[in-house]
Amino acid sequence: MEYLTKQGLEKLKQELEERKKKRQDIAKRLEEVKALGDLSENVEYAQTKDEQSFNEGRVAELENIVSRARVYEGGGGQIEQVGIGSTVAVALKIGGKINKKLKREFSIVGSQEAEPMKGRISLESPIGKALMGHKLNDEVNVDTPKGRQKYVIIKIS
Repeated sequence: MEYLTKQGLEKLKQELEERKKKRQDIAKRLEEVKALGDLSENVEYAQTKDEQSFNEGRVAELENIVSRARVYEGGGGQIEQVGIGSTVAVALKIGGKINKKLKREFSIVGSQEAEPMKGRISLESPIGKALMGHKLNDEVNVDTPKGRQKYVIIKIS
């Protein structure tokens, strides 16, 4: 099962359609390149075959993901606990004190939508796993490369 937001599923479906259309362009280019003669020394033919192989692999991967997708529909209104699709603000807790200057915000998404540098983290990531199911003001422990960090959930939307 692949958990996705509605937007994430639409984005993957769009990429799938684009790649299916690209199949025809690649096949046409292959025919044109074949017409040039000896394929054993035809670099353009080899590159086009590589592109075709990559495209077909991605089509298969996307079809698999889309077929297994489970879309999270936000419930609207007040969000009680962290789940896929939630945006969560956390503050680092150091020495028993909450430091709101060290605040971070994350959107919890499926692994296919994760973009950690943009604050979109997978529900399967260490911090995603730690936050899932927790409520406002809960303390969560996250094992990081720097050691165990303690966060307090200060906002869920």
